[in-house]
Amino acid sequence: MSVASFEPVAAVLLIPIGSAALLAALPGYRLTARLNVVASLATFLSALSLLVVERPPPGPYLLVDDLNIVFILLNTFVGFTTSIFSASYIAHELETGRLTPIYLRFYHAMYQIMMFGMNLAFVSNNIGLMWVAVEIATLTTVLMVGIYRTHAALEAAWKYFILGSVGIAFALFGTILVYMAARPVVGEGQDGMVWTLLIEHAVNFDPALLNVAFIFLFLGYGTKVGLAPLHAWLPDAHAEGPTPISAVLSGLLLNVALYALLRFKILLAANPGAIAPGPLMVTIGLISVVFAAFMLYRRRDIKRLFAYSSIEHMGIIVFAFGMGGPLANFAGLLHMVMHSLTKSAIFYAVGHISQIKGTQRISRIRGLTVTHPALGWGLVTGVVAITGLPPLGIFMSEFLVVSSTFARAPLLAIALVFGLLLAFGALTLRLTSVAFGKPRGSTASAEASYVPMFAHLALVLIAGIYLPEPLVVWFQHVARLLG
Repeated sequence: MSVASFEPVAAVLLIPIGSAALLAALPGYRLTARLNVVASLATFLSALSLLVVERPPPGPYLLVDDLNIVFILLNTFVGFTTSIFSASYIAHELETGRLTPIYLRFYHAMYQIMMFGMNLAFVSNNIGLMWVAVEIATLTTVLMVGIYRTHAALEAAWKYFILGSVGIAFALFGTILVYMAARPVVGEGQDGMVWTLLIEHAVNFDPALLNVAFIFLFLGYGTKVGLAPLHAWLPDAHAEGPTPISAVLSGLLLNVALYALLRFKILLAANPGAIAPGPLMVTIGLISVVFAAFMLYRRRDIKRLFAYSSIEHMGIIVFAFGMGGPLANFAGLLHMVMHSLTKSAIFYAVGHISQIKGTQRISRIRGLTVTHPALGWGLVTGVVAITGLPPLGIFMSEFLVVSSTFARAPLLAIALVFGLLLAFGALTLRLTSVAFGKPRGSTASAEASYVPMFAHLALVLIAGIYLPEPLVVWFQHVARLLG
């Protein structure tokens, strides 16, 4: 492995963990907020360089390939824009007294540790190391969800911790079963957990062990993805934690668990005697879409509303990957990217709204397009995007998912469209009341920057109109890898 090819991979990991140690030692919010932005930008630029430098060959612990570069770039970009949003958002929380300096002592350090955990999960070539990385990211977000130290925030953090621990325990047991299936073929020791070796020899593994392993892995990592009925932690974590963490949860952390599921799906597909993981993913994905669509009508808290929207969209993505094939996999990848960009932009808007109005209750927020035109129309654009209307990017990905499903399983396509229409109705109903009508609540100006929100929405708009050919070719290649 050449030094030049190793450096960007090392930087993607070392910058966050090194920054975390520095941020934990530094006093003062303003300095640490700026350093957090700088560290996140440096990590993103390092990830971007993976596109142009020679990729390092797979090692016993680290791997860079076409699949995980998609996730790494998305993760570091949204991590960077969220750090910008977080700087002004948390500053406002300090000024209003909702947060105190003592509770914020390690906020930015935890942010960087979370980014380190997610990046490590993506580049891991060892399934045990990947499990550890997912757990690191989970534990840091648990601490950040409970940062307000209110009864509701602590309850949400504990619920997240307990359900996340159950999920990660299932995932650990599934990982052990994969090792047991690999041991007779590749031998004792770490070789039985190296991803590239597992794929190479998967055809000779005991299919019965792989089948049981995937069930536990799906339950474990599916809890982290937020799929129904394993979703109970997600709405509370969104509603009670700081809004930057809501943006990271919906835009990034759910993708980490999804990535782990996709890796194990590829492993099962390489063994002809193992069950096809597709039907299980299709079933749970479709249940999540329809369930979340109905639950959207009952939400009275704006952050809980978009938390259930995240459950719906993760259901669409898992459904697409479960259907498999070049077109559905391409649509699933595109939808994952568009959802991360759009949902984080929506949470940026929601964060500004909740600070201006002093509430997250939908009934107390009215007429945003009148009192705060930039913020109101930004939220309108985000909701139009997330409901799948043209010409924004999610329309393209949902159209591809639905059309590929109609070609192969028309009844499933009808059920999927039913869920999408239900969700469209609920979100449109809520948007109408929040964005339009007679203004209600505070009309104070928003002091935070709108740049992260509009940058994401601009990318989603561009993707809905035009996808560059290199990006299409790249996603097509990854879609073929996913089977």
